[in-house]
Amino acid sequence: MADDSTFSDRDVFGSYAAIGDSFTEGVGDPGPGGGFVGWADRLAVLLADRLPEPERFRYANLAVRGRLLDRIAAEQIPRAKELAPDLVTFCAGGNDIIRPGSDPDEVAERFERAVAELVPAVGAVLVTTGFDTRDVPVLRRLRGKIATYNGHVRAIADRHGCPVLDLWSLRTVQDRRAWDLDRLHLSPEGHTRVALRAAQVLGLPVPADPDQPWPPLPPRGALEVRRDDVQWAREYLVPWIGRRLRGQSSGDHVSAKRPDLLPL
Repeated sequence: MADDSTFSDRDVFGSYAAIGDSFTEGVGDPGPGGGFVGWADRLAVLLADRLPEPERFRYANLAVRGRLLDRIAAEQIPRAKELAPDLVTFCAGGNDIIRPGSDPDEVAERFERAVAELVPAVGAVLVTTGFDTRDVPVLRRLRGKIATYNGHVRAIADRHGCPVLDLWSLRTVQDRRAWDLDRLHLSPEGHTRVALRAAQVLGLPVPADPDQPWPPLPPRGALEVRRDDVQWAREYLVPWIGRRLRGQSSGDHVSAKRPDLLPL
């Protein structure tokens, strides 16, 4: 059975490749030069620290924002197989699930085909569930579809011997401070907590507890919440819907930020 708390087969990885969409690219966690850092980059640092000679650790991040599952499978999985790292993290399907009319059962079938192709070619494959969206405007309506997909991901992980990064159960990222202003991507602190949880799943010691409670916030009135929701819809939701209607993606002209296994 896949274990979503500890993966004890090994705790030292010499190479790591991350595949996925904006979540794995690190959108919401700005870095130097206008790029993004993100949980996968932060996990890579934790993995490198486990090596006696960290400079020998190699890392690739193939994720591109906006990518749907089939394009990830067509572009990133073949590249990950070529690189053949000790570890791959695979998070995909979220952009498919939030599309109108999507079927989580059908998306899961395609996800499993991708996992089955990847597992024999690399060391370990860590898969991720989706977040609990109960407190996210609009996306809370998709909570049932996301939960169904998560159930499939866990079953797929069981069948293929993959550890599971269970984002649904990471309650601390349900705090609004864990999210960027667009409410679709994690903030730097949110990415940090996911990286710490991923390290725990892989059996690594971590420098901080991802479940550590946030400091209390002053209460907000209904009018303030409503004003924030209206501003968010104007600045982020309407443009996002517009791109969907035009068949555009935020990643149309974006390439992988780290396509090769390179030292950190």
